[in-house]
Amino acid sequence: MARSRTPKFDASEVITNEIIRIIERGVLPWRKPWTTGGSSRPLRVGGEPYQGVNNFLLTMRTVMAGHSSPFWMTLPQANALDAKVRKGEKSSVVVYYGQSRRDAGDEDDRSDGDDRSEEARIFRFQKSYRVFNACQIEGLPDSFYPDPEPALEHPQSEPIPHMQAFFDAIDITTVFTGTEAYYLPPVDKVYMPSITRFQDPRNFYGVWAHELAHATKAPHRLNRDFGYSKFGNTSYAREEIVAELTSVFLGQTLGFTAHTLEMNAAYLHNWLRVLRSDKGAIFRHAADAQRACDYLIVRSETGRAGRSAEAA
Repeated sequence: MARSRTPKFDASEVITNEIIRIIERGVLPWRKPWTTGGSSRPLRVGGEPYQGVNNFLLTMRTVMAGHSSPFWMTLPQANALDAKVRKGEKSSVVVYYGQSRRDAGDEDDRSDGDDRSEEARIFRFQKSYRVFNACQIEGLPDSFYPDPEPALEHPQSEPIPHMQAFFDAIDITTVFTGTEAYYLPPVDKVYMPSITRFQDPRNFYGVWAHELAHATKAPHRLNRDFGYSKFGNTSYAREEIVAELTSVFLGQTLGFTAHTLEMNAAYLHNWLRVLRSDKGAIFRHAADAQRACDYLIVRSETGRAGRSAEAA
């Protein structure tokens, strides 16, 4: 009698299905403004911020669960601090990527006439692990529950100085006109409505970040290409996901949340179509978004440094 096998745990499928279930409710929880315990990003036990897809996943879970601590850790890490996860608490799955080297001399790598068979080959792999928020754990030091910073108030339709300075320094031309926001590849320009059209200025910067994210796909920048793109097709949907996540990541640095001028069923459908057809999409596009975010940060820093040098 053959024994039934337990299906192998597939982190990509589990995480993707989790996101699909949330979006099917008609919400994007990572757009909710939040700062937990003085941090705008989920933090590892040692205080380092998560990046890429893990940042996105734990941001979403922090918002949905209402956690007041930004810290996440594994069960062994909690135990090492003489703390215990409360009974009944559920863990969150996150992932990490590594590399392994298989020598070309291995039997599986040999092929007649293949000169590369003598070379070492590098293989990337994905593994998953489970973490708990500090709010799910008893006995941790008080430092894992920092006090929240007071929410800042910003005048309506007025520039926010540090955000404006950041975007002004990026060497991608933005034209402020009309009522629509978009990036136009043939002229390599971003078009934005004036900030006076936004009651909350943070939404203005969220939209600007979204459109600048699209501009990073240009061949002379990050050269991101998902194939022929037109409104509503899969290539278009993939690029929209990258722009959304770039705005999430950049907003964590500057203090705004992702925002678009239109939030409708069609926008949500873009996400669902890609996620349902490709369980690895969110991982690749979160990595794309992290690269776009890092690129824009570097361009802003370079622009501001150049202006300071000119003024000296």
